[in-house]
Amino acid sequence: MSKVIRIGTRDSELALWQAKTVQQQLEHLGYQTKLVPVKSTGDLVLDKPLYELGITGIFTRTLDIAMLNHDIDIAVHSLKDVPTVLPKGIVQVAVLKRGNVNDTLVFKKNEEFLSAEKAVIATGSLRRKAQWLNRYPTHTIEDLRGNVNSRLQKLQDNDHWNAAIFAAAGIGRIGIRPDESINLDWMIPAPAQGAIMITALEEDEFIKTACAQLNHEETEICTTIERKFLNRLEGGCTAPIGALARIKNEEIHFKGVLLSKDGSKKIEVTKTEKLGKHEYIAGFCADYIIERGGKRLMDDIKHTNHPTNVVSTKSLTEDQRLLFHQKVAAKSDDFIKISLNRIRPQLLRSEIENVIITSKNAVEALITNYSATELQFKNIYCVGRRTKKLIENRIGKVKHVEKNAKKLAEYLVEYLEGTEVTYFCSDIRLDALPTILADNNIKVNEIEAYQTKFDGHKIEESVEAVMFYSPSTVQSFVKKNNAEVIAFCIGDTTAKEAKKHFEDVRVAKVPTVESVIELVNEHYV
Repeated sequence: MSKVIRIGTRDSELALWQAKTVQQQLEHLGYQTKLVPVKSTGDLVLDKPLYELGITGIFTRTLDIAMLNHDIDIAVHSLKDVPTVLPKGIVQVAVLKRGNVNDTLVFKKNEEFLSAEKAVIATGSLRRKAQWLNRYPTHTIEDLRGNVNSRLQKLQDNDHWNAAIFAAAGIGRIGIRPDESINLDWMIPAPAQGAIMITALEEDEFIKTACAQLNHEETEICTTIERKFLNRLEGGCTAPIGALARIKNEEIHFKGVLLSKDGSKKIEVTKTEKLGKHEYIAGFCADYIIERGGKRLMDDIKHTNHPTNVVSTKSLTEDQRLLFHQKVAAKSDDFIKISLNRIRPQLLRSEIENVIITSKNAVEALITNYSATELQFKNIYCVGRRTKKLIENRIGKVKHVEKNAKKLAEYLVEYLEGTEVTYFCSDIRLDALPTILADNNIKVNEIEAYQTKFDGHKIEESVEAVMFYSPSTVQSFVKKNNAEVIAFCIGDTTAKEAKKHFEDVRVAKVPTVESVIELVNEHYV
């Protein structure tokens, strides 16, 4: 045990208290130690809330660098400040027994303001702000930064503040909790709040063996669940996420919450699982929140922190949103709305010989009006692989498919059986297909299956690029915007319309939303 273990820590009073606690426990086991205090960006930049600095691990990065440079052997952190994914080569080697998990309200005079319509509460935590505003929506939240001591002093010095919120463990550990304070039992704490974590280099077996003796298994189990929940929601200190796991009677009791930044929206989850069978509890609870609007809430939070640079003129699925590169701050909305028409029975004869369908919307209109047995079509011709798949799942076999309407028309001129087709289309459609067929003496019976309504909106000035999926989405966009943007298009027909309005037009390799997203990523990477 001749090696001196160099303990890296921030130099605030609370951080030093935590590091000294680790030091005492290691020395009690017979190890020699030395404290190495360093400053972090989080300590140096005090004029902005943490969530506006845009850095995850703001209180841990400096210590990570010192460790990778072999200037320290271990680092001691408040576990709630540590990113859920550690830098390569650094691992968690111990979690000490957890302290008070609660948030604490420190007030100046009395608690009467809690029932008042107007009050001013200070906190630099987005999670605390969101939960407070959810409970007290008429109150005002003001930013409070600095170490625990300086924050308490700022509260006393500010005549306009009624109270401020602190971590109970922080003010308790260094013995400065005022008498005028109460625990906020209703407020769900930050994941791993109240726990102290030790990290070390993955390659250092001596250090890992030494620190493993300090690990508190119950705390490790609970904080691991909370941090997995946080990671699944893709949150850091920039998102209002709370999580708390407790062990009681051989059961894990978990509760989690995600809120909008202003507290107006809240999604909660609770679950109990037997200890030893709790492996999937974090994933289950995170997915529960995601499925109930959590992903959209997270996206909205990210967009408020990073100006939107890409707009999709079609609402994207959650899986599609996940495909974007981290440099892309994308918003999506439907710039066209579809209204399915009632298709009169007399328009459908006992059997129609040749049918043309160029969109999934037309398929939806048909199957909404009639069952598959009522749709007696001999030959079905369509545009797009996905339209083909939907037709064959819901109506019948497709005789031929092309990637756009013009190519389908050219095929039909050459190979159509007969001289008449029935075209299920929108009230807004391109002229290419019916014109080509008519010019070649093929009669086109058009049935308006659905209506396309323009529903675009004004985009933000930060938007550099727009994703288009049909000529109609382009037309809807330009009705509300005259900005010069990069037009990422799903296919040649859409690109043709886009070129009427934009100089930089790019076309996806294949006509899918995923391919358009790939095109966007290529531009920003």
